[in-house]
Parts: sequence; structure tokens; C-alpha cells
Amino acid sequence: MLARALLGGGQSLAATVAAAVAAGTGTGTGCLLLRRFACSETNDLKKTLSDLVPQQQERLRRLKKDHGSRALREVTVDMVLGGMRGLPGMLWETSLLDPEEGIRFRGLSIPELQARLPTAVPGGQPIPEGLLWLLLTGQVPTPEQAASVSEELRHRGHVPPSVLRVLDAMPPGTHPMTQLSVGVMTLQSGSHFAAAYRRGVPKSRHWQAVYEDSMDLIAKLPQLAAIIYRRTYKGGQFVVPSSSLDWAANMVHMMGYQDPGCLEMMRMYQTIHSDHEGGNVSAHTTHLVGSALSDPYLSYAAGMNGLAGPLHGLANQEVLRWLKDLTAKLGPNPDKEAVRKYVEDTLASGKVVPGYGHAVLRKTDPRYTCQRDFASRYMPEYPLFKLVSNLYEVVPEVLGKTGKIKNPWPNVDAHSGVLLQYYGITEENFYTVLFGVSRALGVLAQGVWSRALGLPIERPKSLTMSELEQMVAQQQKREQQQQGAHNGRGDAPAAADSAVAATPATS
Repeated sequence: MLARALLGGGQSLAATVAAAVAAGTGTGTGCLLLRRFACSETNDLKKTLSDLVPQQQERLRRLKKDHGSRALREVTVDMVLGGMRGLPGMLWETSLLDPEEGIRFRGLSIPELQARLPTAVPGGQPIPEGLLWLLLTGQVPTPEQAASVSEELRHRGHVPPSVLRVLDAMPPGTHPMTQLSVGVMTLQSGSHFAAAYRRGVPKSRHWQAVYEDSMDLIAKLPQLAAIIYRRTYKGGQFVVPSSSLDWAANMVHMMGYQDPGCLEMMRMYQTIHSDHEGGNVSAHTTHLVGSALSDPYLSYAAGMNGLAGPLHGLANQEVLRWLKDLTAKLGPNPDKEAVRKYVEDTLASGKVVPGYGHAVLRKTDPRYTCQRDFASRYMPEYPLFKLVSNLYEVVPEVLGKTGKIKNPWPNVDAHSGVLLQYYGITEENFYTVLFGVSRALGVLAQGVWSRALGLPIERPKSLTMSELEQMVAQQQKREQQQQGAHNGRGDAPAAADSAVAATPATS
């Protein structure tokens, strides 16, 4: 059993922890206090954040006071029935998705992140610690500030034996995402926020406890993910965390991979998957549950259960399965015409081409482009990359000719699995765990700000079909009356308004 293997023979958990502490990766209050005492205030993330909170609280107060009753957009029946797409309904500070430009993290595009955030190697990929600083503060960090976050996460990163015992009790073959959710829930017993709330800490200080939980959880996720990977696929033989590697590279190291290219790939992967504004399932779920003042462990675990759905985080697995089916029928190096015919046959059979299209984007996903550039540099002759490149030249044209697709361009899922496969991480069921580790950066950073700004519990209004039909009928009647009145005066008919006014929630 896993727990006995760790606590008994072989590489024991105690020995692992002792080695980590000796190497400078220990955890605990004493280590953190010592680190913070030695740390310059300019490199202290929580201090920097504390200085920003009052400004943003006042900004929100003015926005609500001066413009609280102002209408932003009409609500159509399609929005109500179509998953609320396009309906503005929540505040999300860490990122914004533009249909034409793609995602911007605190106003910065992915190419701008790559140019401005600190890296682990000269000219390399940004380290996610720098992005975390940016998401929390809105400021591009210095290399020293990013390094201070790396150090703090290493100190917080130990996963306690209780988590391993719980994972060991799960049935064989349990999906890695289920293990991730259960592992996070097991960590919840150490929540600073839950304890602070029980003590009656004032609402104005809730964000501080949420910050501590969020940093603890972000720090522990790489080791938790690596434990899940090694126990599920590598016989439960674990790798001691590094005392010098950054957050993303350390996860790959603990998974058992040392190739410098693989480390760079994971830095990029964890950066670009971190946030995609607040309306997607995992982000919205985390926000919704957190709005009830559930602590970051509970809210993040809920978000991960949403990410595990096949229409969200499992999409990259669907892409790989489709690519493997294609190569099984056409061989490893099909030409473009053969690929085109296969795509046309896929559509004719009533199926979709996975990895293409997006609910918001109307251009090629910049996250796809970023991965394509990486592959061109590190794996230009890899057959799977060549196949994906051929698809990029074929699929948008074929989809566009159908006249049914608003966005025929590839999204992030069309490429991410290829990079992981190249470096030997071939266990597809684990891919969503990597996605989930990354997504913690965005949703938990926003969670800190949600509590700092005192955002209320989320409670949108729901409607029945009967209510919708009545609302539409009433609006049509008003439009007919208005048109008759205009015609009676000889005025031009008023344009019909197809929108249904939103009814405010009463509970």
C-alpha cells in the first residue's frame, strides 16, 4: 500500500521530508518567519498586496456608487438558454478574454508575458511564479520578486502523510482528477480561513487568511500532482523535491523527468493554462463556491470537479484520441489531401473535429500559437507535430466551408497533448491534472481579490420556460402597441427589440 511504502520501507516519507528540510525546502511557521524576516519588503508579495488592497477597495466603492444602476447590456433569450454566453455577470480582475486578441493577463498578452516576465534560463519561458505575482498585484515582477515567490512556495510545499493515506485507500484505477479533488479536500483540514472564520475574524481581514490558504495550496499542488502520477503510473516510487528548481520545473522533476526541454515546456504550459477570465466552468465554479465563504480548498476542489468534465478540461484527451485514430487509419505521415478527406469524413459522420472552435474566441487561440512556436523550436521533426501542423492548414478551411462554424480556428487543446507526448508523458488521463495545477494560479489569485473587495455571494435569477414565454409575449404586445402608436402619428416604425429585460433576483 502507498502509505505503508512511504512510512515504512524504501524511501520513507520521514526521510523525504528530512532530506527536503536539509536541502532548504522545509515547511512550517518557523521557516516562513525566518524567510520573511530576511526578505526585503520590496520582494514580499503579501506586503505588496496589502498596500494595493485599500486603493482597489476605494475604486470598487466609487464604481458602485457612481454607476451601480447603469445598464451594461440587454439580455436575450438565447443568452438564457445558451449557457449565459456573452452575459456579463461577474467581476474578474486577473484576466480578460477578447474574441479577436485572445487572453490578456492583467492587460498583457501571451507574447508580452514571454517578453517581460522573469525566466529560469536566459531567453527561456517565463516561470509561473512571476505570473502569480502579476495576477495578484497587477505589476510585472522583478527577477528578485519572482525568486522570492519561488522560495516561499518551496517552503510551503510539503504534502502531509494524511493525504497519502487517504489516496492509498481509494480503489485501484481511480481517475487522477478524482484523486486530485480528494487530495485537495484532505488538505482542507489545515485551512487558515476556516479557522479564522470560526474565531470571528472581521470581514475586512478575510482576504489575509484566504491568501495564506491560497499560497499553501498552490505550493502543495506540484507535489500532490507528482504523488498522484507516481502512485498511479510508476509503482509508487517517489522523487524528492528539488531545493533549487522553480515551481513548474519541480513538478516535472518529482514526476521523474529531467530533460531541460521538458522543464521549459512545463513552465510554458503552467503559465498559459493559468487563467481564461471568470466565465469558464472551473473558474466560475471556484468563484461561486468561494462567494459562499467556502475556503480556497473547498472552492478549488469544486472547480476541479468541473474541470474534469469532457467539455472542459478533458478536451485535450479527446484531441489525442482523435489524432491516434487518424494515424491508425492513415499512417504516421499522411499527406494533406488524405488529412483533408479524413476531416471531411469526420464531419460527414456527424462528429466534430476536437481542438477547433471556442465559445468566445474568433481567431486562432494565442495559447495554441505559443505552443506551436515552442514545438517548432524543440521538436520540428516530431511526426505528431507535423500532423498537427497539417491539420492547422486544412481544418479551418474545411470548417469554414460548412458555414456553420463561427470560429474554425484551433484552441489550446489542439496542441498541448502533443508536447506532453514528445517528452514521454503519455498518460492521457493525467493531463487534466496538469491543467488543474495551472488553473490554481488564476482562480486562487482572483479568490484573494474577491475577499479583499468584499464581493457578495453569487445569486443570479433563474427562469422557467413558462416565465420566458410570458415575458416574450408581453414584450411582443408592447412592441405591437408602440408600432401602432407610431403608425398612427405617421412616424417610422420602431425597430423591434429582441431582448428580454432581466428580472432582478429577489432572494
